[in-house]
Amino acid sequence: MWLREKPRVADGLLAGLFVLLEAITAPATDNPPLFLLMGLAMCVPVIWRRSHPIISSFSILVASIASTVLLAIHEQSNVGHPSGVLLLVALYTLVIHVNRKVAGLFAAGLVVDTALKVDLLGYDMPASAFFLILFYSIAWLTAEVLAVRHRYHEEIAARLAIAESDRDRLAEDAVAAERTRIARELHDVVAHAVSVMIVQAEGATYAIKNNPELAERAMGTVASTGRQALAELRRTLALLRTEQVPDEMPEYGTAGLARTAQLMRDAGLPVELELTGDLDALGPAVGLGIHRLVQESLTNVLRHAGEGARARVQVRRIDGVVDVTISDFGGNGESRTGRDIGSGKGLVGMRERVAVLGGTLETGRRPGEGWRVHAQLPTE
Repeated sequence: MWLREKPRVADGLLAGLFVLLEAITAPATDNPPLFLLMGLAMCVPVIWRRSHPIISSFSILVASIASTVLLAIHEQSNVGHPSGVLLLVALYTLVIHVNRKVAGLFAAGLVVDTALKVDLLGYDMPASAFFLILFYSIAWLTAEVLAVRHRYHEEIAARLAIAESDRDRLAEDAVAAERTRIARELHDVVAHAVSVMIVQAEGATYAIKNNPELAERAMGTVASTGRQALAELRRTLALLRTEQVPDEMPEYGTAGLARTAQLMRDAGLPVELELTGDLDALGPAVGLGIHRLVQESLTNVLRHAGEGARARVQVRRIDGVVDVTISDFGGNGESRTGRDIGSGKGLVGMRERVAVLGGTLETGRRPGEGWRVHAQLPTE
């Protein structure tokens, strides 16, 4: 395992092994120094066979051919170099690390080397040709099989890298979507609470002289709304500070809708609430969506419908769909505070929220009803 991570060391050990074999074989030849020198020339290039496969392989081949010619000139015996096995290693290296074309040129050089050994050193032609072709073929086929395996592993590694990249991208998208959701939550909480507080505070300003009791009640509503808004802000901001879900979660379902309606009644807006079906069994996303939709719509009625306005909220769960309708009646159409305090983004936020939940939203003024918000949300 360690040698796989250190290929130069592994190839160096291979070269050293064959240098040792050359040193053991050299004394049996007629010219040991020349034999050993040519053996070293064949062994040393193996060290760079993976970093420079072409140069290394053809250096071994040239050294083998040169050794054959020099031994023939000096009339040496036909004792073969043990490092001749490195020709198989060189062929294997070219097939697996370069390409078949270069490996084919190297194989042609092996034919020349074999022919010279047979002609100059007196090797037995049939036996030498058979075994050399067999060994070279085995080396080539082994390299082909391992090359296919390596390419398969590389493809798997590339796919894993792509999958990991996609996972990271999806995680970043999820974080961005969560931050967008939290930003929308903050907007809804602040817009709703501040609108109620402004309406009540300005109403108390007008009533403080003529009706102190009404002014006191209005300021009590301001304080209560502020405390509730602060609690929701703390809960929402806790999502940004920790990966754990806060213990205190928003109140969904019928209880949350009833609380919102009562808060509006305390602020001076009569609200009629009609709930049908099992709304408490809805998922958190749908439940929160309905809660925010009703909250934003009633806040708009309080801000813009004017004095004398009243609202009706109908939430019905029928056949896999939740139908939400918020209508206002009887207002004079003038802001209770005498000026428009809206940001103009409330309807946009409602449309985005409904779209995320896969529902539809219709808004507009209806004859005899005033403004009407109608949404249909799938329960799954």
